[in-house]
Amino acid sequence: MTDALIPTPFLLLALALLAVPSRPPVVRRLRPPGPRAEPEADSTADPLAVASVFDLLAACLRAGLPLANAARAVAPTGPPGVATALRRAAELLALGAEASTAWQRAAAECANRPGAEEIDALARLARRSARSGASLATAVTELADQRRAAVEDAAAARAERAGVLIAGPLGLCFLPAFLCLGIVPVVLGLAGRVLGNGLL
Repeated sequence: MTDALIPTPFLLLALALLAVPSRPPVVRRLRPPGPRAEPEADSTADPLAVASVFDLLAACLRAGLPLANAARAVAPTGPPGVATALRRAAELLALGAEASTAWQRAAAECANRPGAEEIDALARLARRSARSGASLATAVTELADQRRAAVEDAAAARAERAGVLIAGPLGLCFLPAFLCLGIVPVVLGLAGRVLGNGLL
């Protein structure tokens, strides 16, 4: 009966293991405590993101929002570089800066970021609209269409380049088969006839 009981040292060891709090894994201990910052979104993930932002900006302008409010409203939907430029221009416009100064400074601050070309084009349109009084919504819609056309052209060029690059290995694979099954039997057949008839 006593042989069937668990020895006391093993029972105490099991209770001690249950009472000791578990240690976190090494990987978790290496991370600093506190909230983790989310990685910045990659602007190359969606090549049409900038065109979508411009469409939203044009819709806000058509709805009657001032440019500063429209830029502030659509900034969170854009890629990081474009969003920063839109927020900066909106802040400067809200503080009373002239449109040409606000957009020029926003484009200069985002010159080395992704989407700098689109922001530069938008800044030029906004400055021109402020000088001439022309509708900015129409120009921004055309800018979005140009961005979509550029993305479509780039995709078509990549597809054509992929077709050319695929044709090379396929040609190298099929050329030996074509030589062995198409040309060599014909040459051997003709050589056999020529040599068999004693023409040489």
